[in-house]
Amino acid sequence: MSLLIFKAVILGIVEGLTEFLPVSSTGHLILVNQWISFSEPFTQMFDVVIQLGAILAVVVYFWKKLWPFASNQDERRVTLNIWYKTIVGVLPALFFGAMLGDWIEERLFNPFVVAVALFLGGIVLVILRREKLKIKINSLSELSFKTAFLIGLIQCLAMIPGTSRSAVTIIGALLLGASPLVAVEFSFWLAIPTMVAASSYSLLKHGLAISGFEVIVLAVGFVVSFLVALAVIRFFLDYIRRHDFRIFGYYRIALAILIGLWFIF
Repeated sequence: MSLLIFKAVILGIVEGLTEFLPVSSTGHLILVNQWISFSEPFTQMFDVVIQLGAILAVVVYFWKKLWPFASNQDERRVTLNIWYKTIVGVLPALFFGAMLGDWIEERLFNPFVVAVALFLGGIVLVILRREKLKIKINSLSELSFKTAFLIGLIQCLAMIPGTSRSAVTIIGALLLGASPLVAVEFSFWLAIPTMVAASSYSLLKHGLAISGFEVIVLAVGFVVSFLVALAVIRFFLDYIRRHDFRIFGYYRIALAILIGLWFIF
């Protein structure tokens, strides 16, 4: 019993730490599950539930910005406008997720694919620091519907484990002219409908029948993921105001090399 709770805490920490940083939470969970995991069906459900904990952290942190029914008419208009763009941005993920989700899960969810995706994404994040990207979008209000859709299209690359939904949306937004802060904030907004849809699909697919003790294990993982993700969101937004993304690129490259060495030896 205590061992299962310990596993739930560790996996909740991993999810909370990695969900919103551009390092791939799915990739990290696949790797950690090589050593720490539950039975196969419950592992899949557990990974989904702790993702929901991370989603809740975004909702709590950005509640004032997310709530579309503010008393102030101007604030309400701004918030609804961003939500409309978020819905447009999530459409490609819903379409391609329904088309390719099962195929990708069956064939690409393995440490080798994670290592390759981590390495390539790390290279891009390091290169971005040297490029003189022209910033044309300095607030979410300036983000056009076309740009939101294109970022959502780029987000579909995150279906490949190890790529990182956060990384590809941030990189896509930067390449399309968004400031680093706008790129990160829109990535958070996109995370809510994208992850809710993916999590709901996984729960329906893998079933909801669980024992009383499994409910406790899920609750522990959910709460730990929520608390850690809440702290990470605050850290990431503060960090990105003063730094670029290269440290995350170096981390991805180093982790990919370690995984490669593990395969070899």
